[in-house]
Amino acid sequence: MLRYKKYVLATLMIGTSMAAIDSSIVNVSLPVIQRQFDVGLDDVSLVITAYMITFLLFIPLTNWLKNRVGYYHLYMASIIVFVLGSALCSIAGSIDMLVWSRVIQAVGGGSIAPVSLAILSESFPQDERGSAIGWWGIGNVMGPALGPTLGGVLTEYLGWQAIFYVNIPIGIIAILMNMRYLNFLKSRKRYSEPFDFKGYFLFICFIILLQFTLTSTSDKFGFTSWQFISGVLLTVLSLWLFIRSSRKPSALLDLSVFRVAAFNRAFIIVALRSLALFGGMFFLPFLLQGYLKYTEIQSALLILPNALVMLLTRPLAGKMADAGEIRNISVFGIVLVSASFFLFAQINTGTPVWFIVLSMIVRGLGISFLIAPVSTAMLNAVSPSQTATATSLNSLMLQLGGSVGIAISGSMHTYINDHYLAKGYDTMLAEHYALRDGFLFTAVLMLVTLIPAFKLPHKVERELKHKEALG
Repeated sequence: MLRYKKYVLATLMIGTSMAAIDSSIVNVSLPVIQRQFDVGLDDVSLVITAYMITFLLFIPLTNWLKNRVGYYHLYMASIIVFVLGSALCSIAGSIDMLVWSRVIQAVGGGSIAPVSLAILSESFPQDERGSAIGWWGIGNVMGPALGPTLGGVLTEYLGWQAIFYVNIPIGIIAILMNMRYLNFLKSRKRYSEPFDFKGYFLFICFIILLQFTLTSTSDKFGFTSWQFISGVLLTVLSLWLFIRSSRKPSALLDLSVFRVAAFNRAFIIVALRSLALFGGMFFLPFLLQGYLKYTEIQSALLILPNALVMLLTRPLAGKMADAGEIRNISVFGIVLVSASFFLFAQINTGTPVWFIVLSMIVRGLGISFLIAPVSTAMLNAVSPSQTATATSLNSLMLQLGGSVGIAISGSMHTYINDHYLAKGYDTMLAEHYALRDGFLFTAVLMLVTLIPAFKLPHKVERELKHKEALG
C-alpha cells in the first residue's frame, strides 16, 4: 500500500492535464497564427494534424517501452520531451518550425495519458480504482473542455506563443513531483523484449491511410468515387494485416484482451463515445461564433460550465463506480450526453444564454457519469499483465475515435450544407441547418452506445466474486 497515494494521484493528474489541455488550446489561436505567418488554411491545419497523427503513432510504443525502460523513466521522459516541444513551439519563427515542434510535443504527449493511467491502475487497489480514475479523469477531460477558454484568453492578452510556454512551469512542477512521489516505480521489474517492427509498420500504414482517406479523399472525390473506395479497402487491408501480425508473443499490442467480453463492451462504448463527442463538439464554436455572432471569449465562456460541472461531479461518479455501480450510471451518462446534443440542435438566434448554459451543464454531467464507470469496467476486465495494453488501447481509441469523428463530421457537414444550398437556403441559414443536423446525428449515435452499455456488469462486486470463485 502506497504511503502517499493522494500525492501520486496529484502527480499523475498534473502531467495528464498539461497534455490534455494542449489537445484543444491551439484551435482558438489558429487564425492568429495563420495571419502572422501569412500561410494558407491547409498549411496552418498541419499544426493540428501533425500533432494528432504523431500522438496516435506513438501510443502503441508505450507498452514495449514500459517493459524496456520501466514506468518511471518512460513517464519522466514523456514529460521532459513534451516540455521541450512546448518551448520550441513558443519560439517558432516559421510555420515549418512550429509544425516540427508540435511533432516533438506529440512524441512526449502520446505516452503521458496511457502511462499515467497504467501507473494509477497498478498502484491503487480495485476498491479504490474508480475514485482514483474519477479524479484522474478530471485532468484528462477538463483539459479539452478548458482549452478553448484558456487559449482565447492567453492569445488575446499575451499572444499565441503563451499557449505553449505556459507548459514550461507546469512541466517543471510535474518533473519535481515525479522525482519525489513516483520513485517507487523504479523497483518494478523490466523486460528486454524484441521490438515488433512489422507490426508497427502495419499500424503506421493503417493510421496514415485512415486519416488520408477520411480527411482528403472524401472531400476531393466524394464517397462514391473509386479513390475513396480504394482508400477504404487499403485501410481495411492494413488493419487486417496488423491484427494477423499481432498473434505472435512479441506483438506490438497484446490483442488477446479482445477475447474478454467485458473489455469489448467497454471498448465499443469508448469508440462510439469518442466518435460522437469529438465529432459533435467540433462544430459548436462555429455555431456560437458564426450564426449566433458571439465573440471568441464569449463562446469560450459559454462552453466553460461544461468543464466546471465535470470538475464537481467526476469524483462522485468515481465513488459510485467504487461502490459497485457500473451499468446504471453508464446508461444514465449516455442518456444525458445524448440529450445535450438534442438541446444543442435547438439553439437558434434569440435562444437565451441560460438555455445554452443548461445544455453545457447536461453534457458535463453526462460525461462525468459515463467515463469513470466505463474505464473502471475496462480495467477490471483484464489481468494485471494486460493493464498496460488496455490503457494504451483506451488512449488510442479516444484519439483515433476523435480524429475519425471530426473527419466524418466535416464530410457530413459539407454534404448537408450543399443539400440546403441546393434547396435555395441562403449561406448562413444552410450552415445553421447543417450544424443542427450534425448535432441530431451525434445524439442518435450516442444512443447506440446503450446497446453495449446494457451488457456491462451491473455490480463490480459480483464480477470480482466470480473471479475469486474461479481463482
